[in-house]
Amino acid sequence: MAAAAVVAPQAEASESWYLALLGFAEHFRTSSPPKIRLCVHCLQAVFQFKPPQRIEARTHLQLGSVLYHHTKNSELARQHLEKAWFISQQIPQFEDVKFEAASLLSELYCRENSVDSAKPLLRKAIQISQQTPYWHCRLLFQLAQLHTLEKDLVSACDLLGVGAEYARVVGSEYTRALFLLSKGMLLLMERKLQEVHPLLTLCGQIVENWQGNPIQKESLRVFFLVLQVTHYLDAGQVKSVKPCLKQLQQCIQTISTLHDDEILPSNPADLFHWLPKEHMCVLVYLVTVMHSMQAGYLEKAQKYTDKALMQLEKLKMLDSSPILSSFQVILLEHIIMCRLVTGHKATALQEISQVCQLCQQSPRLFSNHAAQLHTLLGLYCISVNCMDNAEAQFTTALRLTTHQELWTFIVTNLASVYIREGNRHQELYSLLERINPDHNFPVSSHCLRAAAFYIRGLFSFFQGRYNEAKRFLRETLKMSNAEDLNRLTACSLVLLGHIFYVLGNHRESNNMVVPAMQLASKIPDMSVQLWSSALLRDLNKACGNTIDAHEAAQMHQNFSQQLLQDHIEACSLPEHNLTTWTDGSPPVQFQAQNGPTTSLASLL
Repeated sequence: MAAAAVVAPQAEASESWYLALLGFAEHFRTSSPPKIRLCVHCLQAVFQFKPPQRIEARTHLQLGSVLYHHTKNSELARQHLEKAWFISQQIPQFEDVKFEAASLLSELYCRENSVDSAKPLLRKAIQISQQTPYWHCRLLFQLAQLHTLEKDLVSACDLLGVGAEYARVVGSEYTRALFLLSKGMLLLMERKLQEVHPLLTLCGQIVENWQGNPIQKESLRVFFLVLQVTHYLDAGQVKSVKPCLKQLQQCIQTISTLHDDEILPSNPADLFHWLPKEHMCVLVYLVTVMHSMQAGYLEKAQKYTDKALMQLEKLKMLDSSPILSSFQVILLEHIIMCRLVTGHKATALQEISQVCQLCQQSPRLFSNHAAQLHTLLGLYCISVNCMDNAEAQFTTALRLTTHQELWTFIVTNLASVYIREGNRHQELYSLLERINPDHNFPVSSHCLRAAAFYIRGLFSFFQGRYNEAKRFLRETLKMSNAEDLNRLTACSLVLLGHIFYVLGNHRESNNMVVPAMQLASKIPDMSVQLWSSALLRDLNKACGNTIDAHEAAQMHQNFSQQLLQDHIEACSLPEHNLTTWTDGSPPVQFQAQNGPTTSLASLL
């Protein structure tokens, strides 16, 4: 039903009064602007003629659909949909109305937070739809999605498994692949990696062997490759993922050259699409940004974020799909981290505020991203040296997350805060024990384990245990070089250079600091550049290289000025007050730290 199009099938079109009322109703619905009240009046008039059951049931469905999609009168929409569902169950061969009513009614129940009413309704519809492949598959997907939103991934996986087997029996390898890939996605979310690998192998075989609509085939390949790429990135394997990512980028280029064929599949169970082509393009940009961020190619991350956000803005003008807002938030989360590394704290803070505003528009979005928001604020607080606020933000984020990788990332950063504060040894030892890279590390991520070695090295350095620090940092270097983790490589090199400088081994120190500086310039990582230039200045001074020392001192001065200027600008923004927010929904308005407010709200 195209947004509740009001049409009559041939079997019910014999009554002229019925056709006339439907014609008027559809005319009013499609007017510009739509005249929904008049459309509803025309449909309600059908009941004055005491119509047969089939027309009565279909009219209740059409009224419920129009009211659901175009008005806020959920109560009346629910009444009509319940009547459509009840009457249609008594009529043989009336599947389209029966299952459309069940599907839409369960959607309405979920919107009203009556999930306990939606579940039995969908289960009943699934039970009686086994002879109707399209509806049986669609209702299974719908119930699986409902369980997923409730975070009951076990039930969702079971349903997707049932769907895959049903699709195989009715001869739809395409929809079988969709069910299996959806199950694979949930298993990845649950970190059930032992089950994911054989499932993805099977999916790969099905996708390659399936001969059908080229767009459908390529969309299955995109789904499959997105799962593979995110699996590698979750594991922190930035180098190993490159062949898959390249395949994914080629695949999306192929899709963008294909024309949508209007030919309907011969098997009704094949009437599904994973995502629209335009959404897939944004998703591929998104995983490319994730890869660039982890690998430390921050200018590339910026380039792809700009492209993706531009496309999202265009899509959101025509499409209110919630997945677009999710894509936008995840893109912003990654670019914010890039900004903090490249020394653009003020811009990062404004983008954090933008994420807050997006989350205010959707409780579900806020629920899914609250921990990430507080983590980003914690990282911002570190960058402007507000360590108490950073600790409060990270502690809040830990309270809100159940995601193991995010938990480990937060604990690693909180440990760095305690190291800088210098007087939190008891808390620090407790944290370091929970992220011990040598023993029972909580996640399988290569990148996070390498970072845990770096944090140990940093702590040993501050305690003056230089040999121990070198052992940890060499472990970080070995791991980061194996997977091209450029930022960790740069940080480890400069810290090793600092240790050798303190130990008086100037030659070895120089061998570390020079490549650290080159890598930091390539990323670019402003903090490592500042640290490296200071070390180069002191090294050259100690070795009597006056010209080189002067050049390094000038570089250090330039980096200091840039960082200081950005620091002052960020701290004077009204959004800086977000650093004190640790409870409930994000604040709507911000007051300036000093002087008059600079927020747009004050000018309206």
